[in-house]
Amino acid sequence: MKKKNEEEGVVVKSTGSFYLVQLADGSLLSCRIVGKFRLQGLKLTNPVAVGDRVCFEREEATKGLIKSVLPRRNYVVRQSPRQKHNLHLLASNIDQALLVMTMVQPTVKQGFIDRFLLMTEPHNLPVAIAFNKADLNVEKDILHFGALAEIYDEIGYQVFLCSAEQKTGLARIEEFLKDKVTLVGGQSGVGKSTLINAIEPTLDLRTDGLSGYSGKGQHTTTFAEMHNLSFGGQIIDTPGMKTLSFNNLEPMDVTHNFKEIFEYSSKCRFGDCSHRNEPSCAVKQAVETGEISELRYGNYIQILEEIEDQNYWERHKEM
Repeated sequence: MKKKNEEEGVVVKSTGSFYLVQLADGSLLSCRIVGKFRLQGLKLTNPVAVGDRVCFEREEATKGLIKSVLPRRNYVVRQSPRQKHNLHLLASNIDQALLVMTMVQPTVKQGFIDRFLLMTEPHNLPVAIAFNKADLNVEKDILHFGALAEIYDEIGYQVFLCSAEQKTGLARIEEFLKDKVTLVGGQSGVGKSTLINAIEPTLDLRTDGLSGYSGKGQHTTTFAEMHNLSFGGQIIDTPGMKTLSFNNLEPMDVTHNFKEIFEYSSKCRFGDCSHRNEPSCAVKQAVETGEISELRYGNYIQILEEIEDQNYWERHKEM
């Protein structure tokens, strides 16, 4: 609730030490926070996210104090890469997400796709997967892409093939982004910023290539930031991610948020079936018949065991 002398705005950039807040007239105000902000008892590394609607008081003409965060309609969190017991707020109040991947340079990691989808699926967010650098694909990469596209298209995720360098395949992505607030994520080095620049050249985001020494991606987006699109909508550009882990989930959360596994689980003999060794498991039968991707199922098992192991050690540490 806004109090006297307070104004409202939307956070469009977060650096951890200050937040850039956009007002209704389009002007920007550099703000810091005062007091403690909590999110349902979760331990957060950053209490305010890009996309948050906030109430603030002015300190000066161009500076302010964020006093409160207005109710969020949704938010996306990830396990903090530096503080594994805490969570990092990626963005809030978004309509959908775009995951940028590549088949080569860097080589596609299908497990990362499933982890990203597990991060967004609890909020029922539509997700599209854009495979960039299509100009680098050779025949085996094209065949591999076709197999992955079939897997994700069948379970309800849009898949795009594009080249930011050659500016091909961008029309479908632009149509997906139009008039929506979209979280854009991906691993380092996939050309996320280059792709955004190709779609919206006026942004001129800083870009970089792969590290010549390691062959891995380098971070070019340092902080999350919201940008307006000339054709309608906004994107929230996020720093490149190396890995995704889930200290905020329980095993059943994994089961519920692998779409096709959840769908088949209603046919299992046991209501709490984990789809590993239980008898009459409809999910395992669907994997054997090819109705569920063996790759997706393998990633499901890996994440499930990772979370069980993490939760086991957390509980024993508290005893």
